[in-house]
Amino acid sequence: MLYSTRTRLIASFLGVSFLVGAVSLVIGGLILYRAVLSEANNRITLNLNSAREIYRMHIKSIKCPLTTTAREPAFQDALYQKDIPEICKRLQTAADIAELDFAGIVYRDGITLCTIGNKVLNTGNVMLDNPLVDQVRHSKVPVSGTVILDTNVLRAHSPELAERARIPLIPTPRAAPRPEKEETSGMALATAVPVMKNGLMAGIVYGGVLLNRSTGIVDTVRDTVFQNEVYKGRSIGTATIFFNDLRISTNVLTPEGRRAIGTRVSREVKERVLADGKKWEDRAFVVSDWYMTAYEPITDIFNQRVGILYVGVLEEKYIDIRRKALSVFILLTAAGMVTAIVLGYLLADKMLLPVNRLISASKQVSEGDFAPEIGPISKTELGVLQSTFKDMLVSLKEREQKRRRENEYRLLQSEKQASIGRLAAGVAHEINNPLTGVLTYTHMLLRRKDIDNQMRSDLQTIASSTERVRKIVKGLLDFSRQTKLEREPVQVNRLIKSTVALIENQALLKGVGIEFNAGENLPTITPDRDQFQSVLMNILINALDASETGGMITIGSAVSVTGGHEGQKGVEISITDNGCGIPSENLDKLFDPFFTTKDVGRGTGLGLAVSYGIIERHGGTIRVQSEPGKGTTFYIWLPTEGEHE
Repeated sequence: MLYSTRTRLIASFLGVSFLVGAVSLVIGGLILYRAVLSEANNRITLNLNSAREIYRMHIKSIKCPLTTTAREPAFQDALYQKDIPEICKRLQTAADIAELDFAGIVYRDGITLCTIGNKVLNTGNVMLDNPLVDQVRHSKVPVSGTVILDTNVLRAHSPELAERARIPLIPTPRAAPRPEKEETSGMALATAVPVMKNGLMAGIVYGGVLLNRSTGIVDTVRDTVFQNEVYKGRSIGTATIFFNDLRISTNVLTPEGRRAIGTRVSREVKERVLADGKKWEDRAFVVSDWYMTAYEPITDIFNQRVGILYVGVLEEKYIDIRRKALSVFILLTAAGMVTAIVLGYLLADKMLLPVNRLISASKQVSEGDFAPEIGPISKTELGVLQSTFKDMLVSLKEREQKRRRENEYRLLQSEKQASIGRLAAGVAHEINNPLTGVLTYTHMLLRRKDIDNQMRSDLQTIASSTERVRKIVKGLLDFSRQTKLEREPVQVNRLIKSTVALIENQALLKGVGIEFNAGENLPTITPDRDQFQSVLMNILINALDASETGGMITIGSAVSVTGGHEGQKGVEISITDNGCGIPSENLDKLFDPFFTTKDVGRGTGLGLAVSYGIIERHGGTIRVQSEPGKGTTFYIWLPTEGEHE
């Protein structure tokens, strides 16, 4: 039975099923893992961006009421006259609106007239070493951001604030050693605004929110970004604000269910984020669970790295998704193997029935029966074997010879197609010379005075058609060749102005206006000047063609940071028209070679394809936004000098 044809056939089916299932499982598992990991990384990056914006919005929410208070004439007069009850009342109102933990008013001589801490108002002339106020006294402009306040400043506003800022350091595995047993300074979001009176600074109003043990920002991130999503009884997303490497504000929970205030970040994250000033995006063990995490530095008003902003997504959810998908793969593979066994058994019986009859007939022939019963003739190849073995053998040989001839024919055709491709490339390079001759002699004939109008019209048709062929050939060559970039330093605004000058007359004749909004302090870029100018010219001509009389083309330049190049700095140029726009179904095909929406004879469909290739070789990007009937905007981004590949 182990060596029977039926067993071997079933084993073959089973082996193929197992092989296909195993390969699918390995490849599918790998693809799934990468897809899940990529989705998690993308999500955590977006979450970190959202957390950063929430952090900044809290700073703005502090700045707005304080700025409004500082600009009130009544407040300015009261401060100038040292009307302490009035200025304290107005300061209390601003502090209540912004929900400030602390606030104060400093006279122009540096004396603090009144302070607010934990909604308690204090008056009296004191001198505080407040870095926020000192910064404004020197710069005489508003200052907002993160600030570190020592325990003396906090205690001067409220002893409760100083106590709230005090956080004992909890021993944390993999954290860098620190000699301190507790942190007493406070990390705060604060704003200080000068109060100006008749062009002179009468004083400074300041206020802020202490982040130590605060839950506002981190819980806002959790509720807004992660939308309170829970997985297996745990919040799927967490956020933390670190002062140096110490958790001072977090919704990460300890195994006991308390906020993990006082725990610290690992040495590796601290060195990368605080020491090197770079982001950290990787999986990490946070207090008691594995998370997909992202960290970035927090800088204070002096542009010093003083803390870390963190968001994390529970990794277990993604592991379970991958595990469930792999389980489905395994079940499908097992089902395929069972199906293979059943089908193999059924097919073996059906396929071997004529063979078994031939075996029985062979035994009868060996016993002297030359007229054995072999049953009905099968319609398969076995039926041919039943009728005549020799005919079958001849048929197989003829079939093999025919297959070989077909393969040779296909190979020959492939070689011919390759040769035609090379010939086409050669023709594209060589066709320019005869075209130039045709065009030259045509123009020479057009200069003759002794030709009639009909012949002159025919010659002009030849010239225009030849020019179109030359443009097509040039487009083919530009699209196919990879010319070496001759880079040189270029001032973007000057290059744009020179390019606009080339089409100003054409735009004037059509009645289309061109407006250039030049960005200031643009860094130098180093493109191939001629190629880059050809890109600008191509897009400007397209914009002009799409515009009607009375239309407007707007060009802008600015410094831009592109997410597509991991925050790489560069210069972005926008070219906007208010013409007919591009249908949405054509946007994806816009940069394909030979795709054009212009009338026959007006475009080859290679301009944007060539432009795309030029910008891509410069390490930049080109994209388009359009709405039918409203207009189109092209965005060209190039990296600054020293940052291109």
